[in-house]
Amino acid sequence: TQSFSYGTGCFEGIRAYWNAEEEQLFLFRLREHYERLHRSARLLHCRVAQSPQELCDITVDLLRREGFREDVYVRPIAYKATEGIGVRLHNLRDSLCIFALTFGKHTEREEGLSAGVSPWRRVDDNAIPPRAKIVGAYVNSALSTTEAAMAGFDEAIVLDQDGHVSEGSAANIFLVRE
Repeated sequence: TQSFSYGTGCFEGIRAYWNAEEEQLFLFRLREHYERLHRSARLLHCRVAQSPQELCDITVDLLRREGFREDVYVRPIAYKATEGIGVRLHNLRDSLCIFALTFGKHTEREEGLSAGVSPWRRVDDNAIPPRAKIVGAYVNSALSTTEAAMAGFDEAIVLDQDGHVSEGSAANIFLVRE
């Protein structure tokens, strides 16, 4: 597809946590994720036919049908589905895929991670807007993650274009004071 060739898709990563006591999956900020998917898709001139609420309903139905009884990761992807060559965003067929798979903790380590500063910088907002979860932009995270692992670290700290701490390779960084 055009999306596979040029990275012209966007996605969300939605966690659902199994609560054994209540025998129920709890989705984390489902509607907010789908609202952001719509914003990201608009940036790529990609039409998502379903409303955020309809996407929530589809996701709940998907998880119910799958019968998961453990933590789950839900991946919706809106993408340019036209087959062929040509770098553009217009006059292309749009499509949507939603799948779910079991997914435990991001890391099994409890005592903290070792992190190193990546030589790769966060993509600038004027190049590929990181405010949207654009598929093609995540090659930056892949480069950072692999560089960190090859240097013996668990995670990469990614700097912005001005050299300020921006994020992890696939995670946010928070500073807690007092």
